[in-house]
Amino acid sequence: MSNSQIKWLDKPEDHDYPAARSYLNLIYDDKRADGFIAALKAAPVVQFKSKDIFRAARLPLLGKDNSHVAKDRDKIRAGEKLSPILLVRDGTNGKAIIADGYHRLCAVYSFDEDAVVPCKIAG
Repeated sequence: MSNSQIKWLDKPEDHDYPAARSYLNLIYDDKRADGFIAALKAAPVVQFKSKDIFRAARLPLLGKDNSHVAKDRDKIRAGEKLSPILLVRDGTNGKAIIADGYHRLCAVYSFDEDAVVPCKIAG
């Protein structure tokens, strides 16, 4: 599947922000997590290649058999639009945190590691 067949929404869905906050709250205190969410909401959508996001995040690629990845792969095949990924720069550790969209990113990468992925990034 070519990158042009992976479709994206223009902006993250409303439910992506509480999901990102829940994840960020595992790493940061409430005040810092809330600050990142406010920054993400205000941030413009930018684009990065899926392979570069994985490198920056230093996370393993989840397999196609992961239930959430499989669900997102089905959405891609059906032509449904995916929500942009939410990222936070962790300058202390020199990496990017995928606050929301890890499964979507794994699904996209499984089709095309060079796919351009819309993101919002804070930090």
